[in-house]
Amino acid sequence: MSTNELIKKLFIAFSKKDESEFYKYAEELIDLEKRKKHNILAKELKEALYSNINGKAKKERRFRTNKPIPRDNDTGFPLLEIKQYDGLDWEQLILPEKTKYELEQIIKGYRSNEILATYNLRPKTKVLFCGLPGTGKTFSAKVISCVLGLPLVLVNFDAIISSYLGETASNLRKVFDFIKDDFWVVLFDEFDIIGKNRDDHHETGEIKRVVNNFLMMLDNFEGESLIIASTNHPHILDPAIWRRFDEVVNFPLPEPEQREQMLNLFLKPIKKDDINYKMIVKETDNFSPSDLKSMCKDAMLHAILGGRDTLTNNDLIYSINKYKKRLELRK
Repeated sequence: MSTNELIKKLFIAFSKKDESEFYKYAEELIDLEKRKKHNILAKELKEALYSNINGKAKKERRFRTNKPIPRDNDTGFPLLEIKQYDGLDWEQLILPEKTKYELEQIIKGYRSNEILATYNLRPKTKVLFCGLPGTGKTFSAKVISCVLGLPLVLVNFDAIISSYLGETASNLRKVFDFIKDDFWVVLFDEFDIIGKNRDDHHETGEIKRVVNNFLMMLDNFEGESLIIASTNHPHILDPAIWRRFDEVVNFPLPEPEQREQMLNLFLKPIKKDDINYKMIVKETDNFSPSDLKSMCKDAMLHAILGGRDTLTNNDLIYSINKYKKRLELRK
């Protein structure tokens, strides 16, 4: 179908308020521009198609694609999931300034692909996120996806790791084949599962082959997607993995200033009775953002189940002490 025919069908679908048809022909138009090697235009069209309208969050919907989701041959489980996040914005990321600046640079680089090409440069499109659990790695990937207006591909490692010899590498190949011809933000979460050090004597030959295969696939990947791998255990990654990434972003535990911002955000739903934030911030040292969010929910529950609609310092101290014991159990 020609460009003119597709545009005509787009207008007809719009006039009939047929959302399904509209997105179908819009995707066909983007694919046509991609085949013509109009990569910048194709990316801009996709960003426009899935960006927020008038700054208001759209109703969340599953991303439409004509390509079948790759599956494990043995179990039939999908190897990835496609998500479209709406309503997330940059202000919701409460991170150290250095971390946030590095993420902003990645986004600016991705958007400036054409300008960089005039200097024979490429944006940083293979990024490694490192940090303890709950420090905001996955949420940052979701926000980046939303800000760029691109769908997020969540790689399902439970399905990728196969009990059959050689099938794991085959599953990885299916994922890379799926993402190579389109624009995505791709998240390999808990990436250390397949990125383990090949010199680890406790690992089998199969894992070593998987690491080798993954390195080769990453090296050979020339698609337009932004690939993000995240790990809670950077010390166990194979040394060769580090050289394959254009950027490494560290997600540290929040500093006192960030913890106070998070407390104000997470405790918004309830009235408060003269909370001593300085004391609470001090008591939550070594808490991750995830720990803080869970602790705040627990404190609000404690107040409400106690028959009160106002949160007190005592509610927070009760929940802080509970979560400190949890942290001790995790060590």
